Amino acid sequence: MKKILVTGCNGQLGRAINQEYQNEAEFINTDVQAMEGVTALDITNVDDVLALVRETKPDVIINCAAHTSVDLCEQQWDSAYRINAIGPRNLSIAASETDAKLIHVSTDYVFDGNGTKPYTEFDTPNPDSAYGKTKLEGENFVKAFARKYFILRTAWLYGDGKNFVKTMLRLAESHDTVSVVNDQLGSPTSAVELAKMIHYLEPTENYGVFHATCEGSCSWADFAEEIYKLAGKGTKVERVTTEEYRRMNPNQAPRPAYSVLDNYMARLTSDFQMADWKDALEEYMTNL
Repeated sequence: MKKILVTGCNGQLGRAINQEYQNEAEFINTDVQAMEGVTALDITNVDDVLALVRETKPDVIINCAAHTSVDLCEQQWDSAYRINAIGPRNLSIAASETDAKLIHVSTDYVFDGNGTKPYTEFDTPNPDSAYGKTKLEGENFVKAFARKYFILRTAWLYGDGKNFVKTMLRLAESHDTVSVVNDQLGSPTSAVELAKMIHYLEPTENYGVFHATCEGSCSWADFAEEIYKLAGKGTKVERVTTEEYRRMNPNQAPRPAYSVLDNYMARLTSDFQMADWKDALEEYMTNL
């Protein structure tokens, strides 16, 4: 049976990957803290990574671990760089030594968000935030040190864990009106759909950089309204600009105004297509 090592296994994507494969693979689930069925692994420590990979000899390493708090990354550059850049470097070194495939999850934040059409894998990254910059460095380390790799850039991810959908539903319990940004565009992406794409690509040798978001796009305000519609909530969405929202939340790191990714490489090199964002959201909320 195929052996897969997952980092960040307790996150939204890590859980979705375990569910997607079910009994098809033997999982070595790792996270920062050990618990039942989970091995502690500090991906920022190259000796720890090499020791575990040498011992377990996985066929595939899927890196779901990341410092994802966009605002905290601005204040914690060293920590963000260790987790988002050095971690992928260490995993790449270990993967190459043991001839394992590496699947690394990246982000739309590698782009500055000043575009007006969906970004393809061939557009030049130009991140504005510490989060985006450290994630781009992680991509660069994977390209430099891994031999067999897939880099999947995703965006606006939600799944089994803390996310925008659950935040909106929680706010609806105590608010009649919720202010949501209307001038940032992207593609809400279900962790279930991303796990399906990983499962599709993993057995292949179709290596490289892929964009991996649900089809279609919307603003955060559109996303919120769809959530309330599906949940049968009467909560009103007050559409605000990024500038208005920043006045209410002055410590926010910069967010890309336009985060729509074009899954160009998947479309050209495979038969796989991710679900429309509205369909994926409806399935997610049905299963909540």
